[in-house]
Amino acid sequence: MTLTLSNIAKTFPDGTRALLPTDLEIGQGEIVSLLGPSGCGKSTLLRIIAGLETPDAGASVMFEGEDVTRQSVETRRIGMVFQSYALFPNMSVRGNIGYGLKMQKLGRAEIDARVNEVIALCRLDAQADRAITALSGGQRQRVALARAVAPRPRVLLLDEPLSALDAALRAELRDELALLLREFGITAIFVTHDQTEAMAIADRVAVMRQGEVAQIGTPEALYRNPATGFIARFIGDAMPLEGRIEADRLYMPGGVLDLPKSAEGHEVLVRPEDIRLDPDGPVAARVEAVTFLGTHYRLALAGATQGVIFALHTGLSAPRPGDDLRLSIASEALLILPRERTA
Repeated sequence: MTLTLSNIAKTFPDGTRALLPTDLEIGQGEIVSLLGPSGCGKSTLLRIIAGLETPDAGASVMFEGEDVTRQSVETRRIGMVFQSYALFPNMSVRGNIGYGLKMQKLGRAEIDARVNEVIALCRLDAQADRAITALSGGQRQRVALARAVAPRPRVLLLDEPLSALDAALRAELRDELALLLREFGITAIFVTHDQTEAMAIADRVAVMRQGEVAQIGTPEALYRNPATGFIARFIGDAMPLEGRIEADRLYMPGGVLDLPKSAEGHEVLVRPEDIRLDPDGPVAARVEAVTFLGTHYRLALAGATQGVIFALHTGLSAPRPGDDLRLSIASEALLILPRERTA
């Protein structure tokens, strides 16, 4: 199902503008993430799509060409997965999945057929008759997905579906969620503040800021071609390199970098993975802290630019705090982006 949003805005009674006029089109079977910091409007947009919030006048929510802007939640035929999963602890897995189908007053044979279908799809056969309280966090997530998909909704909405899990389980279930959503073949929109989660699961990511979509694109496009410094910081942890820009050179406290193009009036950013330890490098820095992360070390470096920047180092050993070293950054790895006006 295609979903078309036009001029979607939301102003609360106290005058707070939670969402500025927003347009968005989502294709059949596409998975789109609404990504952004707390308070950026992503959950408000999701709730408007669901029918849980009423948008400002002039908005249009279209499901496959049908205007559902004023329709109730019940008539929109959506599936929802919440952060808490909201499962019924007094019911079995099978009972939870079939609950929504009973509310639709379907026949017993059809209910059983659909429940069995999604139990198999979500690999819950061994847990079908267990109580919800006897399940792991990952199994509960699959039950929540199965329950949302069983009524065959037109669109599936997920609100921070992994945030209630611990870090190790969240990483494990991220890939499983991506696989399940693609197996469902259903148009899906999910809200998250975790850039790794958004990039791992979504076909496209809509990065939101201060009530509007700042940029939308594939994870690769957002990473390689961010439109602003905010996008570069949010997708890939880019860091600003402060200094004096003269045409295509950046003069920093630690040394001078050649830029890929003239950057006057712009800001220069770099990602941690693009900073190299190089004894002949043009930039001097001092190691402030070293963190071992298994596959690499994360180095906090001072003196190169104003403030501290971070580099990822994959050697078998790392410098020690207090060490002086030299850095190099390939010119093509530098991001030259318009300097954003501060509010």
